[in-house]
Amino acid sequence: MKYYLFIHFRETTTPDGEQVYFALSRNGFHWEALNSGRPVLWAYYGDRGVRDMTIIRDRRTGRFHIFATDLSLSYGMRGKYAHSWDNITRYGSKSLAHWQSDDLVNWTEEELLPMGDDFGCVWAPDIIYDEENGDYLLHWSSSHVSDDYRVKAIWYSRTKDFIHFSKPSVLYSVPGIDVIDSAMYRENGKYYLFVKKSLYPKQVIELVSDTITGPFVPIPAFDTSLSVLEAGKHEAPTAVQLEDGRWCLFVDYYGVRGAGQGYIPFVADSLASGRFILSDSQFSFPYRFKHGTILPITEEEYDRMKARDWMDVEDKR
Repeated sequence: MKYYLFIHFRETTTPDGEQVYFALSRNGFHWEALNSGRPVLWAYYGDRGVRDMTIIRDRRTGRFHIFATDLSLSYGMRGKYAHSWDNITRYGSKSLAHWQSDDLVNWTEEELLPMGDDFGCVWAPDIIYDEENGDYLLHWSSSHVSDDYRVKAIWYSRTKDFIHFSKPSVLYSVPGIDVIDSAMYRENGKYYLFVKKSLYPKQVIELVSDTITGPFVPIPAFDTSLSVLEAGKHEAPTAVQLEDGRWCLFVDYYGVRGAGQGYIPFVADSLASGRFILSDSQFSFPYRFKHGTILPITEEEYDRMKARDWMDVEDKR
């Protein structure tokens, strides 16, 4: 039996929302918050806030790694970014926040991993194991100095040990159009990439490739699946494969201000089909989750996290 961990943040106007939150599920459909819906990890460095989390289990060591965008709108928009998204794009953090754990309950302190001086803000990391190369491909969205930070693309870097990372390269880009919020999965030997495009269409799209670094081509059936949603108000796709082989896809609705934002679920028999069915009536959440990732875990890990007293990780800044 599979159990699931959902890591995410909360869209609040206070700094506690832009921290790491955990939720658990026994089936992928019904979710419960850990620590009574309070953060389980806090950002102490950089912007002192984090968003857009991803998590992975290292196949070699079993160690868990969380990566996140180093960004606090609660602090930054009122301060150094002067209420400007353009300032964030150009001058935001060039590093990713990173935590490690051997057991999902005891975590290292946050560290910042620099991705390169030529980037604007480094957004929305995700990570996938490369079956062919035996390493991990960490990917994210960012603008770049080469075009004066005008257009965001998806970049990637490789690592085997989560200490040393290769020089970044472009994974996916569209000339003149922002592409953000990448999430990649493997099914039957092919790689499926979800991204959010700013135009043509202005929505989340699904692409496929025979290799992990592309080239990627669109799956038109997916555009039809998402036509049930209002265009231009959804981003941050994340997916997980259930025990019965079906896929749950979550897309993040940002069409209102504040706590009304959060994930909307879809279900598909396969990634290859591109046919995802809106399934919000089948799911339950304690509150609206924002831009995160789901990790399958064991029953022992589920029980350990449930039994942990998380109160000792309250903010000590």
